[in-house]
Amino acid sequence: MKTQMTAIRCIPSLRSPRRRAVAALAAATFGWLLPNAPCAAADRPPTRIDLPAGTIEGVKTSFREIELRAFRGIPYAQAPIGELRWKPPEPVTAWAGVRDASQFGARCMQLALFPMEFRSRQMSEDCLFLNVWAPARTAGEKLPVLVYFYGGGFAAGDGSEPRYDGAALASRGMVTVTVNYRLGVFGFLALPEMALESPHGAAGNYGLLDQQAALRWVRENIAKFGGDPEKVTIGGKSAGAVSVSAHMASPLSRGLFAHAIGQSGAALGPLEVWSRSDATTASQKFARKMKATSLSALRAMPAQTLLAGMGTKDKPAFLFWPSVDGHFLKQSLEATYEAGSQARVPLLVGSNSHEAPHTMILGKQPTTPERWGAALKRLFGPYASEAQALYPGSDDDEVRRSATSLASDIFISHATRRWVDAHRQTSGSPVYYYYFTHKRPPQRNPEPNPLPEDGAVHGGEIQFALDNLGMSNRFIWTLNDRVVAAFFSGYIEQFVKTGSPSGGPNKVDWPAAREEQGGLLRQEIGEKNRTIVDRDGPRHAFLRRYYAENPSLSDRVRR
Repeated sequence: MKTQMTAIRCIPSLRSPRRRAVAALAAATFGWLLPNAPCAAADRPPTRIDLPAGTIEGVKTSFREIELRAFRGIPYAQAPIGELRWKPPEPVTAWAGVRDASQFGARCMQLALFPMEFRSRQMSEDCLFLNVWAPARTAGEKLPVLVYFYGGGFAAGDGSEPRYDGAALASRGMVTVTVNYRLGVFGFLALPEMALESPHGAAGNYGLLDQQAALRWVRENIAKFGGDPEKVTIGGKSAGAVSVSAHMASPLSRGLFAHAIGQSGAALGPLEVWSRSDATTASQKFARKMKATSLSALRAMPAQTLLAGMGTKDKPAFLFWPSVDGHFLKQSLEATYEAGSQARVPLLVGSNSHEAPHTMILGKQPTTPERWGAALKRLFGPYASEAQALYPGSDDDEVRRSATSLASDIFISHATRRWVDAHRQTSGSPVYYYYFTHKRPPQRNPEPNPLPEDGAVHGGEIQFALDNLGMSNRFIWTLNDRVVAAFFSGYIEQFVKTGSPSGGPNKVDWPAAREEQGGLLRQEIGEKNRTIVDRDGPRHAFLRRYYAENPSLSDRVRR
């Protein structure tokens, strides 16, 4: 009888009034055989979750009438303050009672370098929080998981930004997570004294170690939210994509994810991580500016004092970057990927049609063939004629297009392409390469003196990829924008669920990148969703050789 009654309690098909009445009568008669929780609790878990460090209480929410649960501001590590400043993240301290998880935690210390929207209420050095969105389903369900790292040049950003909101994708049957990680001087200072006190002899990369600690937290706890720790996809934009490429190279992150997504960025080529020597030099320069004679003196300084030492919004004096620390990263990513020692997981990666404006190359000068030729000579010297053959400029329109392409390549597209090539050639895993072309609509309140936008700008694809157009009123979204968002987010959804973007809600085949018809297969995403042949290989081969022989341009981009 006990077996029969357990079956009656758990059968989800008791939907007719008669069957529910029978089940209710049985429960009343044999209640001593059944748990206290009613049947509905098995189908819809509460917003209260017991974690190893304590209990949290999230909130009920919804997206397009799909019921969800949101848990915001969950601490995944101790506050990195005092003696824990510039140390790897420590396990979170347990708390008593029920912790409110309805509000976003504080964002990490940062300069206001970019026009970002935050839902966090304050900025603080105590910022190691993550956020989880999950369907309102049975907790035992093993749903795929997306962990997303924000962009911002390792100098700005926050998991509360509306463009990264996880509700839309969670409504499609997955668990989504955004992660705060230390930025700027707080996340990447690398002084010799730090290495001396480290059991690994390492300094720097604390922001990446924060991300890795969050991934461990996900592996240990995400099942409580209905997620499958064996089906975790890591993703990110810009610095977030650079982070993903680094986690794929780091032995410390191995086994913590099954798929990877990189949107416009990779720690290869011009965005390569710093050497240990370069990181030390930059860090010592900062310490001298702060007139700090020791690490303890730096740790004693208020966070706002250190932040002010980085400069101002309009004139940042110091920008920090990940480095080869000997622990998280034992060598450059170029060397790791060349050896095939990276995580051999499916990768969805790409860049946009307008990652940087033509003014990055030409300034405010007219886009004439004469000025284009002069600009290429200034940039490439004896390589100028070769560059001009690849980035032609026979008239003003062609100059503008070529200048936009070159600026985009120098800024971030070339690094992204190197990631595509490196992983495709050595991993044995599929690489799905995209080209996002959809230009975002006008802003409701345009900024003064805006940069030209001749295509899909850097960061302009985030809301489309995560289906978050409705989270911000900055832009005048149209029906066409929503169609593009449905397609792009459909690819992301299918990739997170299966490791391939093909099929799924789009019912479109997206082949893995391979050499064909003199180019590389690539998926165009925009008003047209189709497979194209990318024939920009010679351009990237030229830049690869130029950077190898003349690293000054690469150094200028990174610093």
